[in-house]
Amino acid sequence: MSDVTTHHDGSDPEFSPTARFHVTEGDRHVGLCFVGDSFVAGLGDPKALGWVSRVVARTPHAGIDLASYNLGIRGQSSTDVLARWQSECEPRWARANERRLVVSVGLNDIAQGLTTARSRLNLANILDDASSGAISTYVVGPSPTIDAETNDRLQTLVDAQADVCSRRGVTYVDCFRPLLGHDQWHADLASGDGMHPGQAGYGLIAWLVLHAGWQGWLQLDS
Repeated sequence: MSDVTTHHDGSDPEFSPTARFHVTEGDRHVGLCFVGDSFVAGLGDPKALGWVSRVVARTPHAGIDLASYNLGIRGQSSTDVLARWQSECEPRWARANERRLVVSVGLNDIAQGLTTARSRLNLANILDDASSGAISTYVVGPSPTIDAETNDRLQTLVDAQADVCSRRGVTYVDCFRPLLGHDQWHADLASGDGMHPGQAGYGLIAWLVLHAGWQGWLQLDS
């Protein structure tokens, strides 16, 4: 059960779950699932690491049993991720006493013509469903492309995602504004498909994630 307050301005409802995430006393068995699109999967990285594997590789977890799972699928929107994340994450959390979920979607919402309202509601539903199940969440926003029109639409979506997370006290990593005018990022895009970076670009996303309260969210010692 949970308490939901609907806003008359059309924004997503405020959600107050009765279940609460907590760090397990004693041995910690952390199940860390990354769900999202081709950026989560690391498409375009010749090293086949993407930002996810780079982040996990730089996450100190001495004395903690940490199991990470990359569940990124190319071409998926927030609607697709909403439909599948629970069924795919649950078996991977079977042996975990601490369930954590990282969500990263955005570009395909625009490509598929989803409205901003639909995109923010999808994200809100993912976060609220996770919260009601005592699952801790962390959101990584989409990064800019080489196309100015797409970037204009992405900026609106990024602001909406950030607001959804802010209302819920969930960390939101803005990868859009820091990379929008970044020379190395744009050089990486220009040498690829204009949307997905290569090795250097994924390294930049990983840096942003690692410096946005990542270890604090995981409650790890430095």
